[in-house]
Amino acid sequence: MSVTTPDTGTTRLLPPELVASSTFLLKRLGYAAKERSLAAYEREGLHPYHFAVLIALEAGPHETQGAIADVLGYDRGQLVGLLDELEEKGLLERRRDPKDRRRHLVQLTAEGKRKLRRLRTLAREIEDEFLSPLSGPERDELHALLLRLAEKHEPRCAPLQAD
Repeated sequence: MSVTTPDTGTTRLLPPELVASSTFLLKRLGYAAKERSLAAYEREGLHPYHFAVLIALEAGPHETQGAIADVLGYDRGQLVGLLDELEEKGLLERRRDPKDRRRHLVQLTAEGKRKLRRLRTLAREIEDEFLSPLSGPERDELHALLLRLAEKHEPRCAPLQAD
């Protein structure tokens, strides 16, 4: 694995001991995937966090701000800022819950549904480009292995278990 240094533009190999570490590689690849995703979403005027909020809203029944924050594992204060940005763009609307005036109900607008379709296409494009060195079966195997790791280390990402 090599690194291009910004000051000289030269490529230097990382120490073999680091490259031999799977957790090191996961961190580095995660960072690379994040950087590419951020750039692509910024071109859409959004952030990957916005995409997650839109998906959670569509998946429902996460109609309250608190429920959305809880399902995504976001800080509630952070979520309010994301919702403000999405509402300013006309992608969602909030209204007071008639049953509990302290809560806000959140729902996608028609424009939010259109944007979500576009972001899903973008997400597939990002993933296809990032995983392009792998064949279809290798992608499936990688995903299955990642899900196994998620079962232990990030249960929110693990598949639902059948009862």
